[in-house]
Amino acid sequence: MPISRRDCLALGAGIGAAWLAGPARAGQPVEAVVELFSSQGCRSCPAADKLLMELRGMPGVLALTFHVDYWDYLGWKDTLASPDFSQRQYDYAKARGDMDVFTPQMIVNGNKQMVGSQRSEVFAVLSQSRRTSWPVALTISDTAKEMVIEIGAGQAEQEATLWVMPLMERTSVKIEKGEMAGREATYVNVVRKLVPAGMWTGDATRITLPKEGLMPAGATACVALLQQGKLGPVLGCACWGTVTS
Repeated sequence: MPISRRDCLALGAGIGAAWLAGPARAGQPVEAVVELFSSQGCRSCPAADKLLMELRGMPGVLALTFHVDYWDYLGWKDTLASPDFSQRQYDYAKARGDMDVFTPQMIVNGNKQMVGSQRSEVFAVLSQSRRTSWPVALTISDTAKEMVIEIGAGQAEQEATLWVMPLMERTSVKIEKGEMAGREATYVNVVRKLVPAGMWTGDATRITLPKEGLMPAGATACVALLQQGKLGPVLGCACWGTVTS
């Protein structure tokens, strides 16, 4: 049910490839980042959720699910939603200048948006948006107690934001009320927290975050995205842990 509705930190340049870590897709470069904004209260979303599962299995595609909370008023409180995820979607619309916010909405590489269930359009945009390298070298690794993000040096056109996102690989939810009442839905690569971890203006940067408090129960992976400005095109990305099955 598409419906129109109405900013976080930074990093910048250098040439580098982002690599998936962990047993699932170790050593594969990320060529495209897909974000799906979905909701358990949206009857139009299951087709997009299913398509995201397909995209997740494609080489080079980092597929992420964000659950928004603005449909909760219809009678079912989305168990995976956060107002931070809704704000991210609004901020994307503000950055693009179209104020176009709806579910299911997909955003590719931080700057191209489309209806997330329109298969032909999604694949066309993916084909046009794949990259052999990113403007910024970015890695993520861990120690016993910390997650460590390294950003390469380069010339930054403007400040960039580093977002860190713990993921749940897969979960199923039985929806009891609202438009999806009686259905059991399965979601993959579900973002559980959105952390603006630092600002970058061109210098090589090392950022550490304590695992305790960052990684919620059920999280099996962590993604770092470097985005131009507050929330613009993806400049670099890296993953740690299991992001596909």
